[in-house]
Amino acid sequence: MSASDASASTAIVVAGDEETRVLLRGLLRLHHFRVEGEAEGATHGLELVRERRPSLMVTDVNLAEGAPSTLVAGARALVPTIRVILVAPASRPPPASPDPSHRPDVVLLRPFRIRQFADALLPPASGGGVARPF
Repeated sequence: MSASDASASTAIVVAGDEETRVLLRGLLRLHHFRVEGEAEGATHGLELVRERRPSLMVTDVNLAEGAPSTLVAGARALVPTIRVILVAPASRPPPASPDPSHRPDVVLLRPFRIRQFADALLPPASGGGVARPF
């Protein structure tokens, strides 16, 4: 993805912890994504997807309410082309869902390097998803 492609891209961040949202928002902006909104939980996250129709959703496994798999499935139902990155601790990676609509495109395990985050932003044909594709 070139910088011009990314500058036209929009994203939302969903995480229960404010510090995590700030970190993810900053990393997205560093990589030229326009952050359209942030949410603490699945309900508000899905409202943002419905309203903003972003190309990317970055969500943490820890949400104030709702389950990440439900959030992913709901986002894909609203915007089938949305790319989803799920951030989870390396000590507790999420199990893979048997339902493909509930799976993120990439699971990025914490702690991660900025380069790993950048690689996760790339579409699969560009080598994205190397962090841990499902």
